Amino acid sequence: MLQIKNIILGKAKAFLLIFFIYYLLMINSLSDNQSKTENFAVLTILDKVNSQSEIVEIKVGIEYKFKNLSINILKCNNSKFDDDPEVTAYMQVRDTVNKDDNKVFIFNDWTFASSPSIRPFDHPVYDIWLKKCYS
Repeated sequence: MLQIKNIILGKAKAFLLIFFIYYLLMINSLSDNQSKTENFAVLTILDKVNSQSEIVEIKVGIEYKFKNLSINILKCNNSKFDDDPEVTAYMQVRDTVNKDDNKVFIFNDWTFASSPSIRPFDHPVYDIWLKKCYS
């Protein structure tokens, strides 16, 4: 009787070990398909007053000063879809002229290269669009 209990316990442990290994492999394969964090973001900034646009490259995590804006890209991702990869970035923008303590960021959200209207950057003088991310 004790031998049968040990066999059943051994089979249960082997099943749990196989399940755990399968689970780790599935998580690894799913994470490979999600996205890749890049080191640089390319943005187009439009000055609405004089109708001039400028293309800027920003290193992820480094604050970039553009006229009276302070732009910080915290994450920049390229999805790994074969047909049409989606480029997304988490961006924080501060207006250095505005000293209102209640409103730290004028934009603090994800932005999408393919659909900038999903999370629009709303400023009376500037427009910012994400173009691409790369390493």
